[in-house]
Amino acid sequence: MQAMPELKELMLRAPRLTLAVAESVTCGRVQARLGEISGASDFFSGGITAYTLDQKVRHLGVDRATAAAAECVSAEVAAQMARGAAALFGADLGVATTGYAEPKRAGREPMAFWALAWRGADQAWITRTGKVICPGAARLAAQTMIADTAVAELLAHLRATRG
Repeated sequence: MQAMPELKELMLRAPRLTLAVAESVTCGRVQARLGEISGASDFFSGGITAYTLDQKVRHLGVDRATAAAAECVSAEVAAQMARGAAALFGADLGVATTGYAEPKRAGREPMAFWALAWRGADQAWITRTGKVICPGAARLAAQTMIADTAVAELLAHLRATRG
């Protein structure tokens, strides 16, 4: 993505922000995009790929019942993952992805939810979520599309709040 240097510049504006990532469906692709930025360690605290329900619960604090009811794929699960990543790494912002990279059942297109989480002035979590549908996409193409969307939404958020 061409806008990655802008992402770094927006993260480092005063007050400097830090970022953490929780991924499932994208299997580290969001983290890889951040790692492509020279000096990413100035703002990127770290990330985790929590692929299973048990790992989402254990490492990210996702509510087991909520996740199980949605097969780990919902806007709420993505929001909990984003908040969990920020908490796990002590970061100001969290980004998360969860979804299906290929049809699980006949008729289901590859799709995912992404989430951004940050603390408001009162220190309560604020989250923004969205959905990506990848009609006809093969597994790798869907994962790439979902990761690119999550990074683009992070950049849009930073432009709106820090630009």
